[in-house]
Amino acid sequence: MLENVLKTLEDNRAFKRKVEHIETLSARKAQYGELKDLPESIEKYLKDSHIKLYQHQVEATQLIREGENLLITTPTASGKTLAFNLPIIESLCQDPEATALYIYPAKALANDQFNVLKHLESSCDLDFKPNIYDGDTPKKIRPWIKENSRLILTNPYMLHLILGWHHQWSRFYKNLKYVVIDEAHHYRGVFGSNVAYLIRRLRRICNHYGSYPQFILSSATLANPEEFSRNLVGVDFKEIKKDTSPSGKKHFVLYNPFAKWGDLSTHQETKNLFQLMVLNDLQTLCFTVSRKMAEIIAMWTKKELSERKPELVNRVTAYRSGFLAEERRKIEKGLKTGNLVGVTCTNALELGVDIGSLDSVIISGYPGTMISTWQQAGRVGRAENESLVVMVAFENALDQYLMKHPEFLFHKSHENAVIDLENVKISKGHILCAIKELPLTVDDFEKYFQTDYDTWDAIRRNMKVKEGLLGLTYVGLKDPSINISLDQISSDHFRVFHDKKLMETMDRQHAYSEAHEGAVLINQGETYIVDSFNLQNKKINVKKMDVDYHTQALKNVDVTIEKEAYNRTIGNFRVHFGEVKVTQDFYKYKEMLYGKTLATNKLELPALKYHTRGLWFTIPGVVADALENIFPKKDSYAGSLHGAEHALISMFPLLVLCDRFDIGGLSTNHHPQTGKATIFIYDAYEGGIGLAEKAVEVTEKLVEVTRDMVKTCQCQKGCPTCIYSPKCGNDNKPLHKKGTIFILEAILKMMNGESIESGLLERML
Repeated sequence: MLENVLKTLEDNRAFKRKVEHIETLSARKAQYGELKDLPESIEKYLKDSHIKLYQHQVEATQLIREGENLLITTPTASGKTLAFNLPIIESLCQDPEATALYIYPAKALANDQFNVLKHLESSCDLDFKPNIYDGDTPKKIRPWIKENSRLILTNPYMLHLILGWHHQWSRFYKNLKYVVIDEAHHYRGVFGSNVAYLIRRLRRICNHYGSYPQFILSSATLANPEEFSRNLVGVDFKEIKKDTSPSGKKHFVLYNPFAKWGDLSTHQETKNLFQLMVLNDLQTLCFTVSRKMAEIIAMWTKKELSERKPELVNRVTAYRSGFLAEERRKIEKGLKTGNLVGVTCTNALELGVDIGSLDSVIISGYPGTMISTWQQAGRVGRAENESLVVMVAFENALDQYLMKHPEFLFHKSHENAVIDLENVKISKGHILCAIKELPLTVDDFEKYFQTDYDTWDAIRRNMKVKEGLLGLTYVGLKDPSINISLDQISSDHFRVFHDKKLMETMDRQHAYSEAHEGAVLINQGETYIVDSFNLQNKKINVKKMDVDYHTQALKNVDVTIEKEAYNRTIGNFRVHFGEVKVTQDFYKYKEMLYGKTLATNKLELPALKYHTRGLWFTIPGVVADALENIFPKKDSYAGSLHGAEHALISMFPLLVLCDRFDIGGLSTNHHPQTGKATIFIYDAYEGGIGLAEKAVEVTEKLVEVTRDMVKTCQCQKGCPTCIYSPKCGNDNKPLHKKGTIFILEAILKMMNGESIESGLLERML
């Protein structure tokens, strides 16, 4: 049936004109290894379960046995979990006091792994009492868990709150041998920087009780695994990246609704592909961009199946967060047993919840990262089964770039995951928590918290801290952990209420841009209208309303250079990096439907100012002169700079793991401090989170892929596929596509050390 679907995609006129590329990934045979000296009960479990260990699992076990901190970056479905479970269970078997801590980014994943561990415990006839300890754990059993469990599964949010109560966990910390951080690539950006300090607090508490646990990270493939793992935990790691598990032949189709002419939306094309798979009896998982679209695509498909093949209607469903646990378990079981043939879902099923092996996956829209793409694609083709993956593109620049440059998806290294330890707001908050947990000495500060002594001095002067013989102690009345959100930097939070119930919190910048009065706010796929916006109380009230339009806030931006930290010279081109101050004035917002403006409304909000870190570069006058000679119309130069800024930001997440909205930018014909035309790209967070700094390292590649993206776009004057930005504060005006290409080509010439004399530049076009 898979061959039928491939033939349809290649031959059927409705589909074939939109198939940009088919990459066939070869099947791979398993490479097995042998592990000696396992406890008899574990040997029996492996034999009874017909499990043969792969070479990378054996290697992982041996390195863990030798006491190494380990990073495992083999792909989805390669047996990473068993690779660390075996040596940990072995150790718990040999040492009746030993304990282990497993940290997961999502409750669903912890629940799934808890069942795996319970099965291991009973199958091996062991008694290590695994338990989940999170916000859902009943209060009446919590004391028993603290006193008896030897293997705890939790999440960073819970760990953050309970570290201050470490004396209640002294038995557990005293004997802690292993800390597992699963799906570690989720800990990046603001969240990752917060978790990095949280892990350092955990290490310090363990050391206080005399334990020095090994750390085991399980992660998707990264471009910077060594740097990432050290920044996250603060210790050195060995890496296992060679995958020796079997894999069937995988056909990866890049499907572009906008390749020839876009007569159907991405969502409609997704529905058609999903229906094609289901009708051909390919068990299919369809990843969508929102809970709402998961529901809608399932609904559309069921309606059409009822007319063509009604017996399949009840074998198709949607899966999303918000469902009751028993509903989710029922769907997961339906996939495992084959009762369900098609499921639409959000990325809730991207993580390692066990749903067995499927025949095909549809990825509706590039998920934003290579990691997520391959996590989702890894849901099919387990063991040696042949499988199919179809990625359906949206109109935006990233999706369209990958459609035109498949080599980037299949033959390039993945993104850099950034963890920033230099954000003072993040470090201060966690150091205060550490002082509350245990008195902090200078030695402890140097050993665990990789930040400068200005932070130490600022902490010493804090009114909530007292200096004594034992070091700095906390004398504040409130627990500082309550004021720290692991997902945000600023404590300047706005609370969003619906029917007097707290729906979410957001920092001031996001409140101004996304939740101002009259804004359409989307929360878990549902639409709400902001009814009132109280600046003084930082309180936002919304009412639920189904609307088909969206809102976009417009703003004026100013960037001031506060301090240049360093610069990097590439050929004849120089990139600067340092501290900047961003001022944003939100002055109006638009109500929009399918790109058309329905209404424009004024906003009256005080200017938003914050200090962050960013990169900037100037464009030589000779480039401006040449460009204005070729394109003499008004605003052509400003539009070219503006287009280059937008395009660089749109391609930024291809190299640095982030959302494009984590960064901001500004372009100007003349900046008062540089005296030249300047483009800025900065972290859109107070204090910065290391994204722009990482981009300085990959500037050449960033400019190259950006030039390629704009140049291969088929539009004449610019569009959402190349230089338009959905979040542009200037309403995407002015923009000049040919001038954008001209500027990017000139920058590449400068980087290559080539001459940029006016005549040569003009001949580029």
